[in-house]
Amino acid sequence: MLTGEGRENMRDRYHWLGMALLPLLMLLALSGEAMPAMQQPTSYVALTFDDSPNRENTQRLLDGLKERGAKATFFIIGEQVEGNEDLLRRMVDEGHQIGNHTYTHRRLDTTGAVGLEEVQRTDAALRAAVGDGVFWVRPPWGFASPETLREIGVPLVYWSVDTEDWSVRDAQKIAEQLEREVRSGDIVLLHDAYDTSVDAALQAIDALGARGFRFVTLQELFERFGVEPEAGKLYSRPDTIRQVP
Repeated sequence: MLTGEGRENMRDRYHWLGMALLPLLMLLALSGEAMPAMQQPTSYVALTFDDSPNRENTQRLLDGLKERGAKATFFIIGEQVEGNEDLLRRMVDEGHQIGNHTYTHRRLDTTGAVGLEEVQRTDAALRAAVGDGVFWVRPPWGFASPETLREIGVPLVYWSVDTEDWSVRDAQKIAEQLEREVRSGDIVLLHDAYDTSVDAALQAIDALGARGFRFVTLQELFERFGVEPEAGKLYSRPDTIRQVP
């Protein structure tokens, strides 16, 4: 226990420490600069939208992403390219990634050569719309076969967070799920065909962004994790390869 003299000496030390710091505090106040805050580590997430594009919803989603400085990846159905070429060009111009979701949303685990032809046909449609590129593949429903993996010459993408937004159709519930479940490195499955999904995505971007999350394309997500994606592999995260039967 401190004696009276000890307490007096302690007060003197605090006094002189405060006097020593006072000029620094005054300088910061005059310069209008705040004291530095602790920085949270950045978390990276890829939002992916299947069955794209949808004229009205996709355009509104692109507006919202641009306003928030967020990027996304859109998996395009080939038969929906015609008449929406301007939307695809806007995606590319604004830094988003586009991928291949077959021509008619056909399964790739049971269709053999027909499924591969659908992928090739969509590739041709995408190149006609936006120019040359490497278009990663999202197999419809996530179904792929070993043959598909061998024959397709680009990475294939599954997901690690499935919102089931096609069934839920409730923006608040979907947003809350994302806010609760999403972790750094996740690949989130959504569909821009539904207005509720667009609302949920933008709400989640705002909420998770305030917690230090950044929303990037699939390609950037893999780069951030130091992973070079390989053709013929089905990824559910940059660090996780999904096995097919």
